[in-house]
Amino acid sequence: MRRKVVTIVGARPQFIKCSPLSKVLRSRFQEVLVHTGQHYDDAMSRVFFEELHIPPPDHHLGVGSGSHAEQTGNMLIGLEQVLQRERPDLVVVFGDTNSTLAGALAAAKLHMPVAHVEAGVRSFNRAMPEEINRVATDHVSDLLFCPTGTAMRHLKREGIEKGAHQTGDVMYDAVLAHREEAKSRSRILEELGLSPKAYYLATVHRPGNTEDPSRLLAILEAFEALSAPVVFPMHPRTREAIADLGVDLVSESTHSEVRMMGPVSYLDMLVLTESARKVLTDSGGLQKEAYFLGVPSLILRSETEWVELVQGGASILVGADREAIVEAAKQDQEARWEADVFGDGKAADHMTERIEEFFAPLP
Repeated sequence: MRRKVVTIVGARPQFIKCSPLSKVLRSRFQEVLVHTGQHYDDAMSRVFFEELHIPPPDHHLGVGSGSHAEQTGNMLIGLEQVLQRERPDLVVVFGDTNSTLAGALAAAKLHMPVAHVEAGVRSFNRAMPEEINRVATDHVSDLLFCPTGTAMRHLKREGIEKGAHQTGDVMYDAVLAHREEAKSRSRILEELGLSPKAYYLATVHRPGNTEDPSRLLAILEAFEALSAPVVFPMHPRTREAIADLGVDLVSESTHSEVRMMGPVSYLDMLVLTESARKVLTDSGGLQKEAYFLGVPSLILRSETEWVELVQGGASILVGADREAIVEAAKQDQEARWEADVFGDGKAADHMTERIEEFFAPLP
């Protein structure tokens, strides 16, 4: 009888990371997929399952939004019930969301082994809820799959070496698997009337930017001042934050056109990213996807988990400084594109092999 693995997802970045790993896991184990419902909007959930060919969840908790404590607490209650019913041999969690932490804690308290995909990643900014989630998850995990050598070194400094493996990044797997499909299926450029390399792509969703009116306003003013259109798919939280500002995003002094829209699908986002002049974002995942696709990025934060991108020149930290954003957008970024920093594009295979070794009897 095959070993049982429960995979827990809940947010858009986790659906992307889950896609390549789930495919390999199901060829060797019995996988049970649990969706917490942290992201529940069709544009941020259902369409990702369809485009990424992820099987429908076996359990859907429907937790929805709420404060960090409320959301995490409700997930813990629901996940504990699912895990007690399924009795898996291993629980797999991804990244750094509340779903990640809830899944890891629920499993650890039931004495079930935990595998953390994207372990060892650090921003060293404890004001970010994501940093708390990823640190706590790493310290209760039995298998820690690190995307880079930097992540491995972070774990070693924290005294975590047992079970840590440098496997590469499953987001790189996903980009390689879907890049050509995106080019053939997506019509987003035609629909928006865009030409390649004639626009900027922007996303803003971190609480540090959306919950600070002065930072959000400075970022929006920078978008207005750019010399090319800014395509701006928005997280629902971002749309609400902009509405609360009570400002007209496009003013008479605008040099560019800021095109605000709702979230777009994974395939559309790949095309928008690869065809952009530059990407302006506070998203960790989009920074990497831009890098995989050879597109420079400006990071709307004062720090990043992906220091390799900054060290190589592919990304520039600009924070929420209007002048810094506008000036950096004008620059030609001389970058080193070293894809193997994030592995060989077969991270899912390497992770599955490590899981098989974990289950193997001792000699």
